Amino acid sequence: QVQLVESGGGSVQAGGSLRLTCVLSGWPYSSVTMAWFRQVPRKQREGVAAVNGLGATKVADSVKGRFTISKDNAKNILYLQMNSLKPEDTGMYFCAAAADYVSRLLLPGEYGYWGQGTQVTVSS
Repeated sequence: QVQLVESGGGSVQAGGSLRLTCVLSGWPYSSVTMAWFRQVPRKQREGVAAVNGLGATKVADSVKGRFTISKDNAKNILYLQMNSLKPEDTGMYFCAAAADYVSRLLLPGEYGYWGQGTQVTVSS
């Protein structure tokens, strides 16, 4: 069965860096679009960054220039390098995958497969 497992979260001070990793296994389709989302209590899940099967990426304006998404296509591993972290980056970070064409890469509803999340806490 399809599984997404995130790791790499933690607690850092503002200005620090973290790298999140998401391992996708059991994927039965020929291509995949993968993305990172984040969520804090009582707020909607927010798209952070995504990469489709052709390698095209989209990054949210709130993290542009600080976060970089990348993917190891051979191993179906997704990364999110987060630099210059800010307290407002705090949240649970989720990895998601979609088999079909995704027109809106940062929209949660476009994705059918989700990991359990990894917590990122940035202190000021």
